[in-house]
Amino acid sequence: MTHPYFEKARYPRVLAHRGLVTAAGEDSGVWENSAAAFAAAHAAGADFIETDCQVSADGDVVLFHDATLERLTGDTRAIREIRTRELQKLFADHGGLLTVAEALQLFPEVRFNIDVKTEEAVAPLGPILADQAHRVLVTSFSDMRRTATIASVLRAGASLRPATSAGSRTIATVRGMSAARVSPARALRDVDALQIPEKQGVLRVLTPAFLRAAHRLDVEVHIWTVNDPATMQRLIAAGVDGIVSDRADVAISTLPRHDPPRRS
Repeated sequence: MTHPYFEKARYPRVLAHRGLVTAAGEDSGVWENSAAAFAAAHAAGADFIETDCQVSADGDVVLFHDATLERLTGDTRAIREIRTRELQKLFADHGGLLTVAEALQLFPEVRFNIDVKTEEAVAPLGPILADQAHRVLVTSFSDMRRTATIASVLRAGASLRPATSAGSRTIATVRGMSAARVSPARALRDVDALQIPEKQGVLRVLTPAFLRAAHRLDVEVHIWTVNDPATMQRLIAAGVDGIVSDRADVAISTLPRHDPPRRS
């Protein structure tokens, strides 16, 4: 059964990777995962925003990809060591810091794909996501962290589990089982999507067998991170369900949108 996260959303799925930073945004210093990047993605017509969360020194679940500030500012301190107020000041000229709770409130029409980057986020995410589970997909490279977050949301009183995409171990299992022509039904129980790169080094992750195995179990396949229009078109023509892109505006203008396909 399709999770409400995907219901009535346009197809193929376009997930705005950390929001959308346009050329104008780059010129004005907008950072990824900022309020301005999310507003740009929403304005471009993105139904889904892919984002990441860390936890500040105050225990706030903030939207930030890396464990440290180094890539964006040169500061090697970890996010968990920095007070929320200082993070807000750092983001002030770069699009604005958001917590998970603020993003859900400010963008009520957007469906969020949240990558849980740290164990510290598991418990506080429960009550934050409990009444928003219909429009949230929880993911992590760690299957343990992913499932722990879902359990946290359910313990907080959610009437519905969030949607979820599998972690690295489950994806490897599906890749191997599909190649051996064995159904991965058990591995994909309560999994709604497989979000993968087309290739990982020399290994092709996306194969026709992988795609067929997922679709037989009504699990969507999304490919990250794709910014080239021709590659987007090729992947959708091959049968993938969605594209995770830094250029959601390009993906939306490139890919014709329609109702989801019916699969037997």
